[in-house]
Amino acid sequence: MELQDKMRIVQELVPGKQVTLAHIIANPDPVLYQKLGLDPKVDYQKSAIGILTVSPAETAVIAADIAIKSSGAEVGFVDRFTGTLIITGTVSSVDAAVTAIMDYVRDKLGYTVVEKTRT
Repeated sequence: MELQDKMRIVQELVPGKQVTLAHIIANPDPVLYQKLGLDPKVDYQKSAIGILTVSPAETAVIAADIAIKSSGAEVGFVDRFTGTLIITGTVSSVDAAVTAIMDYVRDKLGYTVVEKTRT
């Protein structure tokens, strides 16, 4: 084979320090809890689900710790390989947890953060 026939592809993942999604679902339909495998024993009138995606993915562990310590929110799911964090609780506790996470990673870790959204 000639040199021009050989192709070498180098793939490299260089994650940015960022929060790419920070969304709060206030008063979600009970079926959403079931489909996500979250605790169905909640007061749906006062409940919320918070969803965050962070990079590097291991930051999800730090974010989960902040969520627990900053409010009454509970961790529904955390994935240190994809950077996904789902938290549950009252609307006010989930909002406080998401705000605390965003403040910490922006101010202490120097991350770029998106605007917190809510439905």
